[in-house]
Amino acid sequence: MSLLDAAWQSLGEDAAALALVRDHGTAVPLAGALPSGRFVHDAIAAASFSASLLGARRVGCAVPSVELDSAKVATAVSSDKYFRQDGEPVSAWAELSGFWPCSDGWVRTHANYPHHRDALLSALGLANDTGADEFMLALHPMIAADVESKVLAAGGVATVVRTPEEWAEHPQAQQLANLAVVELTTLNDTAPAQLSETTVDAPLAGLRVLDLTRVIAGPVAGRTLALWGADVLRIDSPRHPEIGWQHLDTGAGKRSALLDLDDTADRATFEKLLETADVVLTAYRHGSLDKFGLSPAALAERRPGVIVGRLSAWGTAGPLAERRGFDSIVQAATGIAMAEGDGSGTPGALPAQALDHAAGYLLAAGVTTAVRRRIDVGHSWLVEVSLARLATELLQQRRPRHAPAASGGFVPTVTTRDRVTSAVAAPHYAGGPSNFPTPAVEWGSSEAKWLT
Repeated sequence: MSLLDAAWQSLGEDAAALALVRDHGTAVPLAGALPSGRFVHDAIAAASFSASLLGARRVGCAVPSVELDSAKVATAVSSDKYFRQDGEPVSAWAELSGFWPCSDGWVRTHANYPHHRDALLSALGLANDTGADEFMLALHPMIAADVESKVLAAGGVATVVRTPEEWAEHPQAQQLANLAVVELTTLNDTAPAQLSETTVDAPLAGLRVLDLTRVIAGPVAGRTLALWGADVLRIDSPRHPEIGWQHLDTGAGKRSALLDLDDTADRATFEKLLETADVVLTAYRHGSLDKFGLSPAALAERRPGVIVGRLSAWGTAGPLAERRGFDSIVQAATGIAMAEGDGSGTPGALPAQALDHAAGYLLAAGVTTAVRRRIDVGHSWLVEVSLARLATELLQQRRPRHAPAASGGFVPTVTTRDRVTSAVAAPHYAGGPSNFPTPAVEWGSSEAKWLT
């Protein structure tokens, strides 16, 4: 079953309707042992078709068809390669983020954020100025599981690199095995929503989205909702700065404000925003927002009719549920890195952070589906997507090692606005918008208020 079929089934939609998703077999040019190009295409197609159905529902017209541009898909999901700020490229990885050989295998670390780098070095007793060569020498005699354990205990991010078979035996994989790729459930009962008139190219017009996400997957979901007309306001803590270029790369169509929820005045401002929010997106470590009263159940009680979109690295139950995770870490832990390796035991990586991007688009698909359900039957809704569940889905489509996908050439589809060059929007349906309504703004540069 393709990811598109699996996602559509998990959303409870009519499989026959997928005939309106036009696919002439054009390959998405991403090379690798795993079909990541088709995988991200299907996630974007699911989001596009869900928006198409919502637009038709709100306008009262025939359902527009979906046909994606493979170059736009490939560019969008590998956007870090094409991002430019004042004409300059960026590096997606910090010096200490990567694969490191140990005495019995490999570990994968993530040190792009300064506090994670500090935790990594502290856990291993290394100086703050440790470089890659010294770091590799320090890890080489260590046992991979010991490295993982020490780094996690210090608040850092690392994982043992597993084979697909080892992951399949892991309790977390078994916890996720029976979950849908997109989980859509009700939180409480409310009356059906009454939304104002709109046009087919703005199926989310009039809806307000609080985007409480970071890094890639969540921000991709937020900007996709902005593409379709939602008022999307991203809120971050001033104590946890975002990587500047990464925020701009995933921030088109949105605004960005800073609020410290431990500060009385900022918390009051946040509560005022929440009073009229239609959608709340979260992507922090499982349980970390509960202390602020922002669990899905609490949000539904305080804001009846709200749609909560929740992303996680590992799912919300099982031994890894509360562990920090990123796309690269999930790739390594679940066997994708070994599947993408050269067969010699050295791990590799997908040609794009396909788990993050697919998760973001599938979350957007779930949210737009939930909006349509709100119109038809009411309720508050919870949409959940996890990177590890998607990893299992991608691994099921593994090719023989001797037959990797050909990448082919393509011309990147980018646009330059306000000295920033970034990918154009990949989601699309007939009559829908061709690009994001506004360029990304600097992190924390907006007022914490709705547009209207």
